Amino acid sequence: MNWIYYAKDINLFDKFDKDIKPMSKSEKYRAVRILIDYFSKNDIVSINEVPNTYEERLKLLYKILNNYNLFEVNENMLQLLDRLLISENSNAININQLEEIDSNIYIYKGNITNIKSDAIVNVSNCRLTNNKVSCIYKDKSVYSSAGLRLRIDYNKIIDMQNYNEYIGSAKITRGYCLPSKYVIHTIAPIITNNNISKEKVKQLSSCYTSCLNIISDIDDIKSIVFSAISTGSLGFPIQSAANIAVNTVKQWISNNNKNIKVIFNVSSDTEEEIYKNTILNHSIVDYSTI
Repeated sequence: MNWIYYAKDINLFDKFDKDIKPMSKSEKYRAVRILIDYFSKNDIVSINEVPNTYEERLKLLYKILNNYNLFEVNENMLQLLDRLLISENSNAININQLEEIDSNIYIYKGNITNIKSDAIVNVSNCRLTNNKVSCIYKDKSVYSSAGLRLRIDYNKIIDMQNYNEYIGSAKITRGYCLPSKYVIHTIAPIITNNNISKEKVKQLSSCYTSCLNIISDIDDIKSIVFSAISTGSLGFPIQSAANIAVNTVKQWISNNNKNIKVIFNVSSDTEEEIYKNTILNHSIVDYSTI
């Protein structure tokens, strides 16, 4: 389902106000306890004892939120959660601080929730079963840091669509409490035993193409951050994934008029070196014809 058909239903282009006064340390400490009490009342996560430190309490709140079934949520609690998360995400890295590796292509090493871009990409897998939407996320930090409004929107899209997302497809929501304006959710292929079939290669390439196609007609998206889709627990070897990512992105840029900055998000020095070498020594392959 194209974003045009659900944009109004999730108020995609309405501004989400992040211009709030950051919470003080004591305010955050008090807020996180109130939120833990509220969101844990359905015994979704077993809590034997609430930690004393703020950092441990925040981790516990994230765990609760990641497992929280989206019942009707009190608006005052949502607003308190929004303010807490916006305060937590206030020290983001701007993409203008990054070094350009190739024309309009950059690398960022760190947590994708800590970068301020027009859009970031994250891997998710939402399924519609018995008219109920259930989601599994590769990187739960995105959904923890964005707040529940993002999950509410994404579930609404899948519910409206009334069928499960295809591997390689993508949907867009606002980023809410994240530093970035939007989050693009893509369904990634899973590799077992390093068995990379032609179908899996096409599916991974499609993840990047689908995300870029979404933003091609949205004027206020001029930068996008891609996580290393399908790597890690999803099984794609990092070098193979980098080859597909870089080639697909460069081919899309060469075939489209969109002036876009593309940032590849990595988590280690090794990944950074692999992506940098791949960007500088690429040869374009059209994976859609494989």
